[in-house]
Amino acid sequence: MEPLIRAQGLTLRYGRKLAVDDVSFTIPKGRVVGLLGHNGAGKTSLMKALVGLMPGEGQLNVLGLDPRRQRVELLNSLSYIPDVAILPRWARVEQLITLMSGLHPRFSADRARALIKRTSVALTDKVKALSKGMVVQVHLALIAAIDARLMILDEPTLGLDVLSRKAFYEMLIDEWCDGERSVLISTHQVEEIESLLSDVMMLNEGKLVLSISLEEMDRRFVALSHDPAQAEAMAAAHPLLRYRVQGGSAALFDGPPPEAVQALGQRVRPSLVDLFVALTRAPEMNRTQG
Repeated sequence: MEPLIRAQGLTLRYGRKLAVDDVSFTIPKGRVVGLLGHNGAGKTSLMKALVGLMPGEGQLNVLGLDPRRQRVELLNSLSYIPDVAILPRWARVEQLITLMSGLHPRFSADRARALIKRTSVALTDKVKALSKGMVVQVHLALIAAIDARLMILDEPTLGLDVLSRKAFYEMLIDEWCDGERSVLISTHQVEEIESLLSDVMMLNEGKLVLSISLEEMDRRFVALSHDPAQAEAMAAAHPLLRYRVQGGSAALFDGPPPEAVQALGQRVRPSLVDLFVALTRAPEMNRTQG
């Protein structure tokens, strides 16, 4: 079955600056994919290319279409929320629903009203009277009311408090993800979305360093918690990362470590954050300890 997104050798540039460097990946239907990377890693550039806002080299196919040449057709079946939710401040929520009804042929006003009921926002509220968290939820309700096959979210909860972020993701998973449609989410709040994801992609300085399902991630990467006295032996096995855990230390390996090393520790599930640090190693996030 043809995936919803297929990239092959995709390279993106800003003038001479390389933003995305020769990446290849696919995203099938029914997936919730986290796109992770430090600032400047190429996440926003990649998302812009997916929605036809940035030209590139290589091959890129989204919903069977070329995003640049067939952008109007693509946007009939794709929803995109950038990192800043901008809605006209003068408008009431009901007016936004009317506006969307006239703008998008696959928008359902009834569904939008039903989704708004899940929030603390009233249809008569003006945008300028809403908190930032409420604006983001209204934005999601409007976008989720479009009968699309793919949703692309670029830092959708940036600047929101934890309750607003939780409400946003609950609405996304409950009301939009149905096993047929897919979501690509770029975020820095890795811990909060890990339980929602089916797959993860990691960018580091424009390179795709990992593209994997979480099921495969759990099989491939091995973390061993161990007594500090075993730190030297663990280090000698060349783990990807050594880090602190509650009550001791842990070492993260790509694949099973030697049996002698496995006997020195207890296998624990590596978190997505630990794996992200191991594969990208930004200095400000490097928590490697002895």
